[in-house]
Amino acid sequence: MEYFATVARGLEELAAKELEELGASSVEPGFCGVGFSGDRTLLYRVNLWARLPFRILVKLDEFPCKTPDDLYKGIQNIDWQNYLTPEQTLAVNATGKNDELNHTHFTALQVKNAIVDQQQQDFGERSDVELYDPDLRINVHIRGYFCTLSLDSSGSSLHRRGYRPAVGAAPLKESLAAALIQLSGWQPEQMFYDPLCGSGTLPIEACLKALNIAPGLFRESFGFETWSDFDLPLLEKLIAEAQASQLDTLPASIWGSDRDQEVIEQAKENATNCGVDDRIWLSQMELSEVVAPADTGVILCNPPYGDRLGRDSDLEAFYKLLGSVLKQQFKGWTAFVLSGNKKLSQSIGLKSSDRITVYNGTLPCQLMKYELY
Repeated sequence: MEYFATVARGLEELAAKELEELGASSVEPGFCGVGFSGDRTLLYRVNLWARLPFRILVKLDEFPCKTPDDLYKGIQNIDWQNYLTPEQTLAVNATGKNDELNHTHFTALQVKNAIVDQQQQDFGERSDVELYDPDLRINVHIRGYFCTLSLDSSGSSLHRRGYRPAVGAAPLKESLAAALIQLSGWQPEQMFYDPLCGSGTLPIEACLKALNIAPGLFRESFGFETWSDFDLPLLEKLIAEAQASQLDTLPASIWGSDRDQEVIEQAKENATNCGVDDRIWLSQMELSEVVAPADTGVILCNPPYGDRLGRDSDLEAFYKLLGSVLKQQFKGWTAFVLSGNKKLSQSIGLKSSDRITVYNGTLPCQLMKYELY
């Protein structure tokens, strides 16, 4: 089968590498996604293990599509009773456009109509639309004069691991946190510290990686579980294998701290939800009080940068303080700071040895690397 993993912009190459490591073949990075192929086992494994993608789409068809009529006919060429019964619910997500199909809501409506009209003809009844938790999520992408039709195997976005009901004011998506950890080159043998950890996403994702815990283990379900060809024994086997491959102890310490006691409580709750609360050290601490807990390690943090949390506080002074703490307290460490505000990042006052462009949602950011001597 042909699959497509949707990912955040700029992470395509990183996600391609992850998919290859999980056993995918014909891996090809595209725009905001990666095409690949494999069998049903791979589909389930990627949903269970991949840390970077949002959704894994299963390609059903690709056909010429210039007009709404072309779209309707192309969708009706599929025998939908192979995928959907009238008792099941559906939702359609449309992306992309061309000259005549330039409104995604209309495109989605046209696809839905084509499917339920076929059902009425075949069964005299039709599926209901359920936007939030459907039995079958259908994805259509219009690009130029072609339509790609896919089924969404993931259900809710894979970045929603399921361990994090408690979030701070500007939470980092779990998938982006995992990507930043990958980009930093941090290895579990190195100490990890986030002194601005908020609700704990970066230290928790680092801990899951270090203990080889599959991020999909905390989800209630995947989209493919309501499909007609769902293989429950296969999923149970893969879950059992994932649980058996977990490690018991961290090779090095993972720490997180934050000035806000309330968000530290949220971080502890999130760590508890994925069973790593006794592995991560989480504490309320002012940035000015932070000192290096070891001779060497990796700092990774995501300080506020105005666009997310307003400009009430003196963020320039905060960034100067961050630079001072890194320079004075963390000699021998490597630091990575994510910032979406160039002017603020200059206030750190340190010379970065590398800058990597990363998108936090639609906001272009820089992941800056500092070698601290």
